[in-house]
Amino acid sequence: MNPQDLQKLVTLTMPFGKYQGRLLADLPGNYLNWFAREGFPKGEIGRLLALMQEIDHNGLGELLQPLRAKP
Repeated sequence: MNPQDLQKLVTLTMPFGKYQGRLLADLPGNYLNWFAREGFPKGEIGRLLALMQEIDHNGLGELLQPLRAKP
């Protein structure tokens, strides 16, 4: 993981599926856990979803709050 990944979580939106258009940081935990069980997509989006799942699973979502406030 690099620091830019955390910024991407609060700026990039889900490009497909049920939650298309929602910020990666705002995806529900059960959706992220589904990916963890079934397999994350390949490439950057899968890597970011896996990171967000780890953050959510460990209750660390508050760490993203300061990044949301940045212009």
